[in-house]
Amino acid sequence: MSFKEITLKEIGAVTSFTRTSIYNYFQTKEEIFLALFEREYDRWNESLTSVLVENEQLSRRELAEKIAESLNERGQLLKLLSTNHFDMEANSRQKFLVSFKRSYGASMGNICKLLDKFVPEMSATQKQNFIYRFFPFMFGIYPYTYVTDKQRAAMEEAGLDYVYLSVYELTLNCILGLLDAE
Repeated sequence: MSFKEITLKEIGAVTSFTRTSIYNYFQTKEEIFLALFEREYDRWNESLTSVLVENEQLSRRELAEKIAESLNERGQLLKLLSTNHFDMEANSRQKFLVSFKRSYGASMGNICKLLDKFVPEMSATQKQNFIYRFFPFMFGIYPYTYVTDKQRAAMEEAGLDYVYLSVYELTLNCILGLLDAE
């Protein structure tokens, strides 16, 4: 279902929670999605922290591979990233928005820590440029890698010679480009 089609009634139908019990925690479906976002960012943060802790040295390519692998495992996060954040954030209480932003900020912080440790020669400006290119890139990965049969048929009918790449391949190529390590 598209985000617009999902209602609290639909959520209650596919979970063990009634609409009444859902309302005990969340006032809108957008708050539920922010909580899902937070959970997915927290899971990604665990992966990023593991890369940081478990490796003493990584080349730029190895770092790009590790980050690409960690994001490849986060299909749910990538799917959520392709939704309309503006409405989601606008229709949520501040406490949910702040909690989500903490997890999101922690992801940015973890990427910065990885760059600090494994690419110490990068300047602060280069690291900031990396962050503000890579994170917006993540918002568009899902639609490029999870193509429906209908979309595939439409591209073929339109005569598009589209190359299908995985999350890993797209992410690796992006990071290598950002690190100038191609």
